[in-house]
Amino acid sequence: MHWHKRLLVAGVAGLLALSASACGGGQVRGAGGTPQPRASSGSPAGQTGGPANDATFVYAPNHGVVTDWDPATSYSNEIIALSNIYEGLTRYNSQTKKAEPRLATEWTSSDDGKEWTFKLRQGVKFHTGDPMDAEAVKKCIERTIEKKGGAAYIWDPVDKIEAVDASTIRFTLKYAAPLDLSASSGYAAWIYDADAVDADGKTTAGTGPYTIDSWQKGKETELTLKAFDDYWGGWKPEQYKKVAFRVTPEITTAWQLVQKGEVNFVERLNPQLFAQAGSTQGVQTAQSPSFQNLLVLFNTAEGATKDVRVRQALQLAIDYDGLVAALEGAGQKASGLVPDGLLGHTPGMAPKQDLPKAQALLAEAGYGPDLEELKLSLTYGIGDEDQKLLVTLLSSTLKQLNVTLQAKPMNWGAQWDLGKKKGQDVFVMYWYPDYPDAYSWFRNVFRSNDKPQFNLSYLKDPAIDAAIDKLPELTATDKPAAEQEYLKLQQQIIQQQAAVAVPYVQTYQRALTADVQGYQDNPAYPNVVFFYDLKRAS
Repeated sequence: MHWHKRLLVAGVAGLLALSASACGGGQVRGAGGTPQPRASSGSPAGQTGGPANDATFVYAPNHGVVTDWDPATSYSNEIIALSNIYEGLTRYNSQTKKAEPRLATEWTSSDDGKEWTFKLRQGVKFHTGDPMDAEAVKKCIERTIEKKGGAAYIWDPVDKIEAVDASTIRFTLKYAAPLDLSASSGYAAWIYDADAVDADGKTTAGTGPYTIDSWQKGKETELTLKAFDDYWGGWKPEQYKKVAFRVTPEITTAWQLVQKGEVNFVERLNPQLFAQAGSTQGVQTAQSPSFQNLLVLFNTAEGATKDVRVRQALQLAIDYDGLVAALEGAGQKASGLVPDGLLGHTPGMAPKQDLPKAQALLAEAGYGPDLEELKLSLTYGIGDEDQKLLVTLLSSTLKQLNVTLQAKPMNWGAQWDLGKKKGQDVFVMYWYPDYPDAYSWFRNVFRSNDKPQFNLSYLKDPAIDAAIDKLPELTATDKPAAEQEYLKLQQQIIQQQAAVAVPYVQTYQRALTADVQGYQDNPAYPNVVFFYDLKRAS
């Protein structure tokens, strides 16, 4: 979090695997996201090995799938698998922009937002066969909090959890927070049988529609899933009972496999292939806005970029319009840090290139065409064509200003390790939120941290930190005030501190075989396909 454009993993504070994820090819966050795995299938996608309900759905990620099996600490690419093995109390609906029932059927909160009571779905079993009841839910969430990994911060407001009776669970919070949203997170919100977790955290004791069939790390078909026969939702013949993740790093290879019917889903095509897919028989395309944006983070702590004038000049040197035009529909110009569709999105903050102003700021700082040459190091995700495009455009623009960009493509793990040591002037990564709330960008990327995780601009501002810490409570109790605070924070971080440039928000462009029915993208769960919701055309 978390991929083609590396999904960055979601970033979150945690680490993303997403975090880490962040990385690669389509990266996840931040890389926050870690790259996704590939998958493969036993039988070619379009074929059945017998009755229709034995059909295998084949997903072709461009990276390895699983970095961490533990549902409490997972924070990367494995979201694409775990979202089908585990369920949360709620699931976010990106159409209605609300949390909807999942393992909880209904919930209430007190007027002050500090007490939340959830009614649990009856008759749900874990994959172990044990019942999913309030005691099990309490034990699971307490274990996740205790592990302090991944996105466990989503439970920070919780003071105590009580199993009121077998089907009722109550949370008492230290401060008001939107717990129904937090509980829909794609990380750290899964409900699992805490008694069934192995020493290494590997458990298949979720409540979801699928369980692990096979896992072979590093193999092309890395992971296969099979239907959980006792799933509370039941099964119909036209649903996919098997799923395979076939890791396919090359986008052109993935596209060929879709055309042959050997793969059912490719998470991202480039604009040329996406255009071709739209008119290819046997293939359908899907396109939707996402909550994933590209961050260009400037080192505020040391080096030439410690000078705010240099950082502002770099912001102004980026050709935002040219970059978005070159993406040909795969990205939309950003307005601030928060993508459209989330509380805190602020229209009117779209950045513009201004080279004369950039040159004037650099001259004030002692650099420019007739002054000293400025050399800056930049790192970005290897294999990410969109990030490469940004770097290519920016390098040629900066050359005119006597600034040399020493850009290095790196795999996410190496890029992130260097970033944690403050080893570059500019760090390029993707971010998307852990749950559909703008808090993730601020808490994870811009709140100061003694040991950098995702705050790779190394911004340290006590006033900004204090404002960030108030966001969850404001969101729960006073949305207009939260909007104002988000606006103010974005002005401080982007305009005054110039810690980051935000060129675009990704638009997801998928290809699927034509026989898949019912696919709907949900940007709150980046690159996740909810296989249970699909039907195979007979």
